[in-house]
Amino acid sequence: MSFGDPNNPYGQAPPPPQAPPGYGYPAAPQGVPPQQAYGYPQQPPGYPAYPGGMVMPPQMPGLMQTARVFLFIVGAVQVLIGFLFLFIGAAANDVSNKSDDTFGDTPFGDIGHAAAGIMVVFALVFFGLTALSITLGVRLSKGRQGVRITTMVYGILGAVVGVLALVGSANNDSSGGLIWAFLWMAFGGIMAAAMMTRDGSAWFNRPRY
Repeated sequence: MSFGDPNNPYGQAPPPPQAPPGYGYPAAPQGVPPQQAYGYPQQPPGYPAYPGGMVMPPQMPGLMQTARVFLFIVGAVQVLIGFLFLFIGAAANDVSNKSDDTFGDTPFGDIGHAAAGIMVVFALVFFGLTALSITLGVRLSKGRQGVRITTMVYGILGAVVGVLALVGSANNDSSGGLIWAFLWMAFGGIMAAAMMTRDGSAWFNRPRY
C-alpha cells in the first residue's frame, strides 16, 4: 500500500508531530519587540542598567568630574595657605627671639611667641584640610555614600565661608577679596550640587563587582 505518488516506493512522508497545546513560548503581541515581550528590557548600547531602572553611563558624570577638579584646586590653595602661616609663624618667632636677646624677657616677646604658636596651629588646620580635599577628590571615582555625604557637607561649608568672606570684603571695599569670595562660593556650591543631582546619586549607588 502506497501513499501519494505511485512511483515513490517509500510513499509520502507522514506530517511532523504537533506540540500539545500549552507548550513552547507564546507568540509576542503585535507591535511589541520580542526582546521586550519575554521580559528582557531594551537599553541603550554601552549603557548598563542599574537597580530601579536607572541607566547610567559607564564613566563619572561631567558635573562630578568638575567637582573633582575643584577639590584638587582647593587642596592646592590650602597647602599654599598652610605654608604661608608657617612662614609668618617662623618670622614672628624669630623676631621674638631677637627681642628677648636684646631687651630681655618683655611682654612683646611673649606676644610674638604666642602669635607664632597660633600661626602654626592655623598651618596645621590648613594642611589637614588639604589632605581631606585630596582624599575626597581621589575617592570620588570609587567612593560610597560616606564620600558623597562628606563632599556635600564640605562644599556647603565652603560656600558658607565664601559668603562670609563676601560680606567682609564688601564692608572693606576689597576687590581682590570679592573675587576670592565669589570663587570660593562657586567651588563650594558646585561640589555640593554635584553630590545632590540624580546622576551623582546613581553614581554612588551603582553596583560594584
